[in-house]
Amino acid sequence: EIPKIPAPKLAFYFANTPALSLLPTLHYINREKNSQLTNPPLSNVQPHHIDLEKQTNMSNNLGTGSGGTSPYDDNDSSSNTPLPDFNASNIQLSTVAPAFGIPKSSLPNAAVGAAQPDYLDYDQKGRGMVSTMFTNSGISYMLGVTLGGMYGLKEGLAKTPSSRWKVKLNSVLNHCGRNGSSVGNMLGATAILYSLYEGLADNLELDQYSGPIQPPAPLFAGALTGATYYMRAGPRVAALAGAIGMGTVGGTFALYSVLGIPYGSKGWLFF
Repeated sequence: EIPKIPAPKLAFYFANTPALSLLPTLHYINREKNSQLTNPPLSNVQPHHIDLEKQTNMSNNLGTGSGGTSPYDDNDSSSNTPLPDFNASNIQLSTVAPAFGIPKSSLPNAAVGAAQPDYLDYDQKGRGMVSTMFTNSGISYMLGVTLGGMYGLKEGLAKTPSSRWKVKLNSVLNHCGRNGSSVGNMLGATAILYSLYEGLADNLELDQYSGPIQPPAPLFAGALTGATYYMRAGPRVAALAGAIGMGTVGGTFALYSVLGIPYGSKGWLFF
């Protein structure tokens, strides 16, 4: 190997040496320069020293949810950032359960025994008047046809004029059709009147003026339905029918309160 020569001596050496004899020296200098560019000396490289304390903390934090920071990170502030608190112990299940349709009986005993907020069990304002009318009248008509048909079957078998099969069948069909249609029409018309009056009471917002009587719409609809249905029989009969209608609604409400059934939960008339 050619030894390294200081710069002054190297300049003197180049000036007093023939050109051909300088080729090995120039080749060596060029090779050393390229070697320094591609592979820097180890003295200039700053090795990364792994902090054993950081490595220990990172291994201890595995599986704890707090995470671990790399020993090569330049910014150590991320390791001190607290995680968000997802503690849901302050949420009262008895408060949010009705919003999700969860019955109170399915809650834990601690939540059931806690103070419960008051919720309105009766709310028909979500449906329109026409939709409610079709639902009530359809169910009422089918129920009336069924009950009237059963009564007609009994009457047809009891009042048949002959024991022959064809005559008995004809008597049963006549009584079922007559009684079923009459009872079905009566209940269907009553349901239409009740739905119209109940929708009118909801639109007028009578609950703002009825005070402790809540909800007033079913009572109002029951009274006017009975009075309207028997209006042709005279004012006294109409008033009596209205009182019967209001009493029927009130009695149903009282019975549901005793049994613990939410009022209007069946979705049909005042049941």
